Amino acid sequence: MLVLHDLGELDHHDTGEWHPERPERLEAVRRGLADALGPGDDDIVRVEPRAATHDEIVRVHSSRYVWSLERFAEEGGGELDPDTPVSAGSWDTARLAAGGGLAVVDELARRGSGVGFVAVRPPGHHARPGIGMGFCLLNNVAVAAAALAEAGEKVLIVDWDVHHGNGTQDIFWDDPRVLYVSMHQAPMYPGTGRIGETGGAAAPGTTINFPLPEGATGESYRRAIDEVVADASAAFGTTWVLISAGYDAHRDDPLAGHALAAGDYAELATRVAALAPGDGRVAVFLEGGYDLAALRRSVAATVGRLTGTYESDEGPTHGGPGDETIGAARVFRERLADRG
Repeated sequence: MLVLHDLGELDHHDTGEWHPERPERLEAVRRGLADALGPGDDDIVRVEPRAATHDEIVRVHSSRYVWSLERFAEEGGGELDPDTPVSAGSWDTARLAAGGGLAVVDELARRGSGVGFVAVRPPGHHARPGIGMGFCLLNNVAVAAAALAEAGEKVLIVDWDVHHGNGTQDIFWDDPRVLYVSMHQAPMYPGTGRIGETGGAAAPGTTINFPLPEGATGESYRRAIDEVVADASAAFGTTWVLISAGYDAHRDDPLAGHALAAGDYAELATRVAALAPGDGRVAVFLEGGYDLAALRRSVAATVGRLTGTYESDEGPTHGGPGDETIGAARVFRERLADRG
């Protein structure tokens, strides 16, 4: 069973005719969900879209940024930076995107079983406490993680977007209630996510980065989970798992140089979901993914594996560079454990 939040006709975030983060991405996601679950809604529980409140947003963003972004959109918008447009409808859409994760988490907690998928835009993992960037306005996964942490949960965020989630890392850098893990291409925008970035003084070891070189395949991503993250999650005491599911590490994506296939996302979903206790504590948040066909196949593979309804014919990939990165990350974890 899938708990789904889909913006649908409430998506009024206009990025312009040629921007890669475009409304058609959500249509590709819908087609992927239909491929995985079939044409009916028997396996889907749809939650009502709701906007995140000011108090929910300012757990992770500064009030100054929140008010300035709202006013910017009300005045017609413009560009936060060359990559990040804001339109008149962007603020309302961003609040709904942030609220989507909260609605899905609440429904999963109420039901006690199932997995969640948050099909929203704009994406969020680059949005920092005081500024949006990299196509992102509000940090959707962080808003949900902060709400769970406030309720006493220990939250693992696994970010498999090909770009490092610098915003999520910044937000939880000194927060011992959230374990943030990122597998990403390096060097690559935004230039953060080095192995030595492991958390602040109040939360040492709660950030784990795998900066993988160009050409990395799904094998490196899987090894990161199997050889480092699984033990770290167990030691952390994870009670909820949130996935920042960017699909731009797919080999067909135009914005990066990793070489994953749709089947790799099925394998990653299996491994990451296994880190959550029981059922109903896994929610997937859409981040990047800019080749529409690859996005459709990858979403279908992810959701199909998590719900047991579909298997991709695009199998997982093997080989490629990344051994040194995995080994170095493992050494950093061992050193932190020795100090602790």
